[in-house]
Amino acid sequence: MKNVILIMVALLFGNLALAQKYSSKTGKVTFEASVPLFEDVFAQDDNNVVVLNADTGDMASISAVKNFHFKVKLMEEHFNESYAESSKYPKTTFTGKILNFDKTKLTASPQKYTVQGKLNFHGVDKAVTSSATIYSKDGKIYVQGGFVARPADYNVKIPKMVTKKIAENVNVEYNYVLVKQ
Repeated sequence: MKNVILIMVALLFGNLALAQKYSSKTGKVTFEASVPLFEDVFAQDDNNVVVLNADTGDMASISAVKNFHFKVKLMEEHFNESYAESSKYPKTTFTGKILNFDKTKLTASPQKYTVQGKLNFHGVDKAVTSSATIYSKDGKIYVQGGFVARPADYNVKIPKMVTKKIAENVNVEYNYVLVKQ
């Protein structure tokens, strides 16, 4: 009986061990919500953690909201305290899948893919679809893409006095260099 249990555990976890996982702890995610004639609203996180299962195309990423840095420190402070409420919602996550992903077909020539999944920001889950460019070079997988998010969809309240200074549609871009684990 003991051998049967060991064989079952080995079979179950063997698939996980054989999965080709790629990851990065230094993924770059930016967002821009600038409008003409006002100061740029741009932030960047260079410590986004992302994991890709190259066998299935499943991927997940996580950012500490306080890792998004702005050129203007006061803007960063307002973002963390008033808009993102990073003490209450400290992380933003994405879980999804690269559609029709096949690692064996990756080359050094960038190819277009669609990424679908769920973005959680400010305590709200929202489905997102992204266009991504993916290629492989020197044993690494490069993933670049972007999508548009609306603060209102994530229950982010923008005070009336600054609504004209912040775009209704926020451009989110990501850039990952993934290495095999």
